[in-house]
Amino acid sequence: MKPGTRLKSAACDTEVMVIHAGDGTIECGGVPMGEARPDSPAPLSADFAAGTLIGKRYVDADGKYELLCATPGKGSLSVDGTALVAKEARSGIDPGSAI
Repeated sequence: MKPGTRLKSAACDTEVMVIHAGDGTIECGGVPMGEARPDSPAPLSADFAAGTLIGKRYVDADGKYELLCATPGKGSLSVDGTALVAKEARSGIDPGSAI
């Protein structure tokens, strides 16, 4: 999957843009995501129902995956069943520098 690909959840309203991706299956709500939304929604897994937030980047522990949330939803993101977490923002300010 190449950077810039937009994926849509089959279980909720979540849409993401791929920033980095490896070879696994990107999921939302416990269901694989695709470039097109299915006609009927898949059931949302209770284990992956923490939701997504617009503008947040979601990453895995190894740094192989980074997804940007374009449309929020009720499902949470995962890769092959392993949850992704919101990436922490960097302030860009060195706390030891003098102003």
